[in-house]
Amino acid sequence: MATTDRQATALALAHALSAAERGLAVIPLSRTKLPALRSPHRDEPARGGPPCHGACGRPGHGVYDATTNPGRVRALFAAAPWATGYGIACGLPPYHLIGVDLDTKSGTDSAAALRELALRHLFTIPETVVVLTPSGGRHLWLSGSPDTVVPNSAGRLAPGIDIRGAGGYLVGPGSRTEHGVYTVAPGTAQLPPAPCPPALLRLLVPPPRSSHPAPTAPGDQGHGLIHFVLCAHEGQRNTRLFWAACRAYENGLGPALADALTEAARTTGLAEREARATIASAARMTGHQGR
Repeated sequence: MATTDRQATALALAHALSAAERGLAVIPLSRTKLPALRSPHRDEPARGGPPCHGACGRPGHGVYDATTNPGRVRALFAAAPWATGYGIACGLPPYHLIGVDLDTKSGTDSAAALRELALRHLFTIPETVVVLTPSGGRHLWLSGSPDTVVPNSAGRLAPGIDIRGAGGYLVGPGSRTEHGVYTVAPGTAQLPPAPCPPALLRLLVPPPRSSHPAPTAPGDQGHGLIHFVLCAHEGQRNTRLFWAACRAYENGLGPALADALTEAARTTGLAEREARATIASAARMTGHQGR
């Protein structure tokens, strides 16, 4: 390993331990911003039932490995000496972290879109931790409610605004990626994640399901959701599939589109078992489990 990589790994571990001391559960990340440890089940034959989320006792389960235990953090980094960054799990106590990702790569003014939402729905973004990304974007850290599950989404709130919630993670400040280093915006490093404004929190949670939804044919909307999944790049596949599946279930299309969404996800490189587990999570999140 090059000296610069060893230094990046040492710095990432130091930052991860510091975050863990603040109660933020962390995992090691590679330069691609993906979890540094591969799944221990990657070579096992496909089997029925939900995927393992760490019950086997081995590392390599992505965000489900996240921990605040310093000894466990060190062990994860020791198992991934190529890690140059760390991820911070969202949705876990004590902060139930919600990440508002203001992207710049889509060509939209995501900051202006957030200001417009704030004016329209009468909320103010409080002073909070802000992390600057190498591409010029910003991650706003907000604290959620223990009894409200906020799902991950991409562009659902507004173009260029992605949300990291339960089951997702944020790249921690101090991480080095292929495109540069994530840093904390001046004056925000010592702030705790501020409570998410209630009006914004309502926008982040999928609307309740009607007890008697009108049957709807897939039509153009179904084709649009499938196309949305097909356009996913590596690192977006699960998030896009989850978002599309949530929209499908909210609009009464979930059962009709489940197989097509699974096939679309497989086309992008996602394993069928993982795709079906993600769709099942979307069903649970929108109140359609077992329906």
